[in-house]
Amino acid sequence: MTEPRHDFDDALISGYLDGELTQEEAQLVRIHLEDCVTCRKTADEMSRIREATMGSQFHVPQDTQWDEAPRGSTSRLLRSAGLVIGLAWLVGVIGYLIVELVGSEDLLGMLLVGGFVVSAGLILASALLDRRDAMKTDRYRRVKK
Repeated sequence: MTEPRHDFDDALISGYLDGELTQEEAQLVRIHLEDCVTCRKTADEMSRIREATMGSQFHVPQDTQWDEAPRGSTSRLLRSAGLVIGLAWLVGVIGYLIVELVGSEDLLGMLLVGGFVVSAGLILASALLDRRDAMKTDRYRRVKK
C-alpha cells in the first residue's frame, strides 16, 4: 500500500476525536486514518493527550488570590510616587521641548515638534478625562478581582 500525500488538516483529526465533525467529515477522517500511518500516529498521540488532560484536576484559586490591588499602604505609596514622578518627567520633557523650540530659528521644525506636543497633550488630556468620567459611573470599581 502506498502512503497517500500528507496534506491532511490536523484540526479535522482533533474534531474527529472530540466528536465534533459532521457525518461526512468524520467519514472522510476515518477513511484517511485507515490509509495514512502518519495521521494515525498523530491521532493516537492526540488521543493520549486528550485522555491525560481530561483526567487532570484543576485547582480553582480562592477569591483572595485574585486580588490585584496593592495590598499594603507601602505598595500604594510606591505606586502613587511612581505615577507622580512619571507625570513630572513628562511635564519636564514637554517644557524642555517648548524652551528649545522658542530658541530655535528653524520654523518648520518648530511647527512640527510644536504640533506633536500639542496633539499629544490633547490626546493625553482626553484620555485622562475619559478615565475620570468612567471611574464615576463604574459600578465594579470596588471589585478587586
